[in-house]
Amino acid sequence: MIHPTAAVDPGAVIGDGVSIGPFSVIGGKVVIGDGCEIGPHVVIEGSTSIGPHTRISQFASIGGPPQDFSYAGEDTRVRIGSRVIIREYVTVHRGTVRGRSETVIGDDSYLMAYCHVAHDCTLGHGVVMANSAHLGGHIELGDKAILGGIVAVHQFVRVGEFALVGGVSGVAKDVPPYTLASGSRIYVYGLNEVGLRRNGFSRETIRDLKRAFKLAFRSSLRVEQAVERIRSEMGHSPQAMKFAEFLATSKRGTARVSLSRHAFRMA
Repeated sequence: MIHPTAAVDPGAVIGDGVSIGPFSVIGGKVVIGDGCEIGPHVVIEGSTSIGPHTRISQFASIGGPPQDFSYAGEDTRVRIGSRVIIREYVTVHRGTVRGRSETVIGDDSYLMAYCHVAHDCTLGHGVVMANSAHLGGHIELGDKAILGGIVAVHQFVRVGEFALVGGVSGVAKDVPPYTLASGSRIYVYGLNEVGLRRNGFSRETIRDLKRAFKLAFRSSLRVEQAVERIRSEMGHSPQAMKFAEFLATSKRGTARVSLSRHAFRMA
């Protein structure tokens, strides 16, 4: 059902069973999949595609031009997966030609109220951003990464899969996968063991990740040496290999590790 006060461009492609609320504006290059729910006063513009059964709450703005001085009106994109929940006042900007030319939000992600996803960001599947979490441009969030409320992430930073960043944190360095991190100057506090168990990781996998974490952050080895040791000793563990690959490919450097193992706070 499309409310009579909604402004839907004739060029927009609207799937079956889509509802669009009062006073929403849908642009001519927008594609909305089957079963989506678009609330009132939502703006969706630009070359934006939205997967089936996604829900977007009132006053969200999706597909607006990037806040980047290099942008000159190019036809860049936003691509949103299936079953994504986007709450009130969320903003998602399309990409730039200097980046990937698209901003991507993976399936089953949840963006709570007032979140911002800047140009050229890539969010994996099942990502959670709590209220007022903000991403600069070109950021990568791995599958099932979680950002607490009022987290600010610097442009080009990566947060690895299954990592958890506590609330009111400033993230200017890469956060390795499977870890806990927080702080106004981000620190890593250890593995996200609770999250790993909740997501069905075996004891053996968690044990391997603990070993990899120790080699990388609680030994006298340089990063390059730790990566080599992890690769040579834990090749049987895909997760340990991902951990090593993340460290080896970090361009901004990884967040420092706290000397305290028990100081992590969600907020």
